[in-house]
Amino acid sequence: MNQADCYDEGNNGVVVMVEPYSQKEQVQQVVLRILDANLDRTREGLRIIEEWCRFGLNNSDLTRECKHLRQEVGLWHTAELRAARNTPGDTGTELSHPQEEQRESVKSVLQANFCRVQEAVRVIEEYGKLYSSGMGKAFKQIRYRVYTLESNLMGFTRYQQLLRSRLYLVTSPRENLMETVEAALKGGLTLVQYREKTASDTIRLEEARKLCQLCHAYDALFLVNDRIDLALAVDADGVHLGTLDMPISLARNLLGPHKLIGRSTTNSDEMQRAITEGADYVGVGPIYQTPTKEGKPAVGLQYINYAAKNCPIPWFAIGGIEPNNLNDVVGVGANRVAVVRSIMEAEQPTLVTQYFLSQLHRPQIVDNKLTVYES
Repeated sequence: MNQADCYDEGNNGVVVMVEPYSQKEQVQQVVLRILDANLDRTREGLRIIEEWCRFGLNNSDLTRECKHLRQEVGLWHTAELRAARNTPGDTGTELSHPQEEQRESVKSVLQANFCRVQEAVRVIEEYGKLYSSGMGKAFKQIRYRVYTLESNLMGFTRYQQLLRSRLYLVTSPRENLMETVEAALKGGLTLVQYREKTASDTIRLEEARKLCQLCHAYDALFLVNDRIDLALAVDADGVHLGTLDMPISLARNLLGPHKLIGRSTTNSDEMQRAITEGADYVGVGPIYQTPTKEGKPAVGLQYINYAAKNCPIPWFAIGGIEPNNLNDVVGVGANRVAVVRSIMEAEQPTLVTQYFLSQLHRPQIVDNKLTVYES
């Protein structure tokens, strides 16, 4: 508290008046309130993320890292900082944004809370320098760990979605492209690849962006055929590469470690090469002759049988697969298929999608063994 001198004739000149705080003390009090609020925000956001890692993903490593981060942040939340809290006097408690009122998916919840944590940690990093000599440095490292946590969690989540996916839609050019894809998503589709070979880059970018947003609104994965630049531009979940496209290692360097990369294969050698190079999944086909792959001979059902016995990563049978031959494909070991015309040209894409999924999730007898595929 500071004393301020002023003249008082009734007291021979001087009286003492007390000011609540000096300007410096007022600023410091504001800093304490900022740190208190953002420490709370950081721990709350981390807890929301931790709950999904624990109960949604059952991933002990991610859960442990969230918990360690929360505990480290909590060590800085001292009694002095808590004492500075003034919730009734906080003008921000009444502020809100319409986007905060609802979330479209678990992914949107996680992304919102990662943003909240990262912003709060950066605030603590900067204002903490005015409070403690080590606080800024400590929260700089925490910020980098949060970035890594987000990358690892999103990568793990993508791969888990891939493992759960049974039906893979590869798009073809259509006037009602968005409506057809959304109808399939309503039927339970969880994996979409945007394939457009002839349109201008302007059209491709517009369509890819809209499809990516649409897929993510339904909690589905969205991949782009061939074009890594397009996948990066719209923040797709990954790319699908043909047999003659760039090496997977180069694509991984461009996309980062946690995006999905698939590779087309037509024989066992190509499959083993894709696995060795680090593909997340492979396409197996074309099983039947198809106009989508003109000039490529059908590889037949025997390649499915080989994949079922020898492929350790997710694989999708592709090429001319329709409702009337689906049981033949499933009967030799396929539990995941990719389709184009069967859905893109269907009069009722939702019903066709539901039919495919119902057949792919049925228990199957392969090589005289009963196989039950998890949903």
